[in-house]
Formats: sequence, C-alpha cells, structure tokens
Amino acid sequence: MATRSPKLFLATNRSVQTRDGAILSSSNANAMVIDDAILDIGGQPIWTHESDLDRPTEGFSSIKEAIEDIRQGKMVVVVDDEDRENEGDLIMAAEAATADAVAFIVKHGTGIVCVGMKGEHLERLQIPLMVDQKDNQDNFSTAFTVTVDGREGTSTGVSAEDRATTVLALASRDSKPQDFRRPGHIFPLRYRDGGVLKRPGHTEASVDLAELAGLNPVGILSELVDDDGSMARLPKLRHFAHHHNLKIISIADLIRYRRKRERLVERVGAPTRMPTTWGPFNAYCYKSTFDGIEHIAMVKGDVSDGEDILVRVHSECFTGDIFGSARCDCGKQLALAMQHIEAAGKGVLVYLRGQEGRGIGLGNKLLAYNLQDAGRDTVEANEDLGLPIDSRDYAIGAQILRDMGVRRMRLMTNNPAKYIGLKGYGLEVAGRVPLVTPITKDNKKYLETKRAKMGHVYGLEFNTGLRALMPLNQNSNVSASE
Repeated sequence: MATRSPKLFLATNRSVQTRDGAILSSSNANAMVIDDAILDIGGQPIWTHESDLDRPTEGFSSIKEAIEDIRQGKMVVVVDDEDRENEGDLIMAAEAATADAVAFIVKHGTGIVCVGMKGEHLERLQIPLMVDQKDNQDNFSTAFTVTVDGREGTSTGVSAEDRATTVLALASRDSKPQDFRRPGHIFPLRYRDGGVLKRPGHTEASVDLAELAGLNPVGILSELVDDDGSMARLPKLRHFAHHHNLKIISIADLIRYRRKRERLVERVGAPTRMPTTWGPFNAYCYKSTFDGIEHIAMVKGDVSDGEDILVRVHSECFTGDIFGSARCDCGKQLALAMQHIEAAGKGVLVYLRGQEGRGIGLGNKLLAYNLQDAGRDTVEANEDLGLPIDSRDYAIGAQILRDMGVRRMRLMTNNPAKYIGLKGYGLEVAGRVPLVTPITKDNKKYLETKRAKMGHVYGLEFNTGLRALMPLNQNSNVSASE
C-alpha cells in the first residue's frame, strides 16, 4: 500500500516565521516542524503536509464526494497507484445499474463489465473462481470467477439491457444460484476481505465504495481506454472525468479515508509485567484486524490522564534493533527512547511490526544495502528497486495510543512524516523530543540523506519552548549531530 510522504520545500540558510509570528533563523530551516506548517518571512509555505486525512490528493475529488455520488447511483472514476496497474476504472453501485449506464461503460471502457462481490455472496450464488488462486497468473491476482448471465429477462446476454439485468440480479440479496447461466457476459470478481486496506485494487474499491454509501456491497467496474484502444492514463482520465462531470478519486485516498474511521487493531489479552534493561514496564499486545500482524506497546507508569505523555512510535528494524546494525540509528533510537521514558517515569513506546525498511520488507532492505555499498544513498536505492522511499502509515500506532488513553503527547522523533501521520489521526502533539544518536562512519551518509532528502530534524532550535517540555537535558546529545 503506497502512502504519500509530506511535501518538503527546502529553504536553507534563511529566516522563517511560525504561525504565531515568531521569527526563527537556522541553516536547517527546511527541517523545522512547528504547528501545522512553516512559513517563510514572506508568508509562503516552505513545508506543508496532509494532516487532514480527508483532504484529497491534489487534482482529485474527495472520498466523501465520491461516496455521495455512488449513493445517488452515479459513476465515479477510480485511479490506482502509478506503480501498480496505473489505470482508471469507471465504478458505480451494482444495484443502480441501468441499460444506459452499462452502454456508457461499454462505450468508454474495454467492453468487459465486471462486478466486484464479497466471497460469501459468490458462495451463496455458487459462482466459483475461474482458476484456483494458487494457479492465478494474473499480474495482480485479480480473482475472476466464471462468467454469468441472468436467466430471467435476458436474451443473448450481451446487450446493455441484458447486462444491466444480470448486474441487478448479482446485486440482489434475493437471487439464487439457479437465477444465472454459466458462462455469460458479466465477469464477477471476488473481493479480498479487508478491501483496499488488504489489496489496493479496483475490485476492492468498487465494493468498499458501495458499502460506505450504505448500499449492497456489490460494485460495477470497467477499465477506461483511450481513443486508440490503449489504457487511459491519468491526464486523459482527468480530462474524461471533467468532460463527463464525474468525480475522480484515488485508491490511496480511499485507503486513508478508511484507516481514519475504522478500528484496525484489537488488544490481545491482559498486560504483562516486563522487566527491561532500562527498568520495569508493562507490555500490551495488539493484533491488526486486517492482516493479523501483532504489535506491542511498552508502557511506563499511569498514562490514563492522556496529557503530555512522552511517546515513541518505533517501526520494526530487525537488523538495527536485534543485531545492532551500524548502518542505521534505529536500535540506538529505540534504546534512547526507552531510557527517556524510564527517566520521565511515565510514557509509551509503540513497536510497530511489519514496517521493516520503511515498509519495503527485510529482503528488499538487504538488496537496498547492496546498492548503497555501490554508492547509492538510502533514497536512491529504494528508487532503483522501484520501491517507495517511505510507505509507512501510522494509523495503527495512533489507534494503539488512543486505546491506551493518550490524547496529547510529546513525541520522540526526528521524522516529520511521523509527526504529521500521528497528528492526522486525531492526536495532539504538544512538542517534539529529538532522538539524536552518535554519528559514525557507517551511518553518516544515511543520516545526512534523511536530513537532506527526507526532512529529518535533529536539533532542538526548531521547537519553540521545547526545552521546557523535555524530561531530560539533551544538550549533550544535540552536539553529536550538529
């Protein structure tokens, strides 16, 4: 699942102005994270973000608007990631199908009309997969079933009216297996449980949109093509949507919309006393509801008041956290965060598993290391592998913190994307506590790349009044990085 990084506008060696009018000056102004944005002295933003998770990607309609159109029986154009199929589909609720709508879809699409459906619905209608999933050779494992036509009210099954009749029958909760002929001219597709949170595909988007609109979770979808028969890409898709007065949305925005509103984790069992190198903590286990990955929260003291809690949200780093890899600062940041929480007497460290290598996985991270040894930096190596620079999402971390009762926190991080990611899920950030670890010959290029290309922040001067908030005197740590 692709997650957009905040947009960073580098502005080194200049003064900047915060929203409250304070003037700050630094050689690293590009990396400051203060309140909702940073403005230069001319009032122009040099660093912006997307803390409002309902704000659509630039050039797209909002998910709320699309859901309302689906509810009204209209179509929307849905675009997936450019690193995936890089295509747009016409999508509408199946129960709103008409002959005119199907004719429009056939005219502007590939001519193949698909219907996204949940597994239990397909099983009830005894519509099996076209091939077993283990034998599925589709590039994106699209789960095609056998094709069908409705028995009642159709002739050949190929006309727009016949296909609309079949779609309506598939959408009906009253339909029975004997209501369909096999094969036919409509292609049901099996929805992956969890929807776009599990598989960011058009099948899942079609069902999710119908369900979010309060309709039967069945959706029509068909790929849009250009005039020459090739797949329509984003510029043409935007022109098409504008010309036909249709909303156009991205699956990435739909994922963010769902993540903000749905419960993604559940607590597993009771907390356990956990003596550690740094002192005694209580360990809480949480399990993801859509992929089963287990995460842990290490809690010190009573955090139930939820105010000004010292917090670290730490992404799993097997090489750094377990083996002490000198290539990164992850293991040292983990230890330093636990040390700070112990010293403060109260705080939470959330350890998020499944985020190895900023989300690319352990194997890919090792491949990226080989590229770094050949001269690429950490950003370039990911790009060379065709992987995102940072695909992490902090919805699960935010939900764990909220379940612990945390509402307002002092966040231990050097990463502005993490600050924004947690703030976007309704948590208030009272201040940022940097985790500055020693620079070595093995991690120097890595740390400098994160500062220069990813906007990471290491010093305290970027946080107005932060020194008063901090539980420890970190002046000695700051000098190590600056």
